Amino acid sequence: MQKGNNRYYIKKDSRGLNGEVQMFIKKLGLENPQSDLMIKALTHPSYTFENPQCGLESNQRLEFLGDAVLDFVVGEYLYLTYPQKPEGELTKMRAAVVNETTLARNGKNIGLGRALFLGKGEQLTGGRQRPSIIADALEAVIGAIYLQYGFEKVRKFILDMMVPEINELDKGNYGDFKTMLQEKVQKNENDVSYRILNEAGPDHDKLFTAGVYIQGELKGTGTGRTKKEAEQQAAGLALDKWGGERS
Repeated sequence: MQKGNNRYYIKKDSRGLNGEVQMFIKKLGLENPQSDLMIKALTHPSYTFENPQCGLESNQRLEFLGDAVLDFVVGEYLYLTYPQKPEGELTKMRAAVVNETTLARNGKNIGLGRALFLGKGEQLTGGRQRPSIIADALEAVIGAIYLQYGFEKVRKFILDMMVPEINELDKGNYGDFKTMLQEKVQKNENDVSYRILNEAGPDHDKLFTAGVYIQGELKGTGTGRTKKEAEQQAAGLALDKWGGERS
């Protein structure tokens, strides 16, 4: 990349990265995008580490901003759309759609992974498909859109992605708590495991009690008619004890 007239210009490489970035911006439907903001949103820390001469800032600060904007927009939508639901249920719904899995899936759908600027090490180890990298970059893109186009534009961008996800939620079933817990413990480099602690009742009507362990310590128990249901309840309790916000 080279900088001129206060705008970043992307040099083509052997992958035709310039074309990928242009395609990505076009897919977003943005008019006259501010190049430095969008390129910053697409710049992974591994790229700036390996290319200090480029003078670019990584997308981490934009990710911080985008995360806050995303939480607010989804929270506002849920609050206005479901006036009958209490705070606890709204929190569960938000966590079920604002998480690494959902963000990564939506980022892949718009070709975000192909447009990223990554260090060689990240590229060689599959960074363009890594959910955590894509999810973080999508939050950075949200931050960039907010700064350039304002709240209404970024609100539409977010809700176009998230409303279908919200509509897919089954009534009273706000997500896979085991998956959410797994994502949370991975961020803290911890291990999670499950054990069936008890089985009661006849074979045709058993009641299972499951325990979830983090770093070998029991963090929650749950009961259910199947082992999976009991494990889900245990994971949900562990998330609640962790701090209430399942994200």
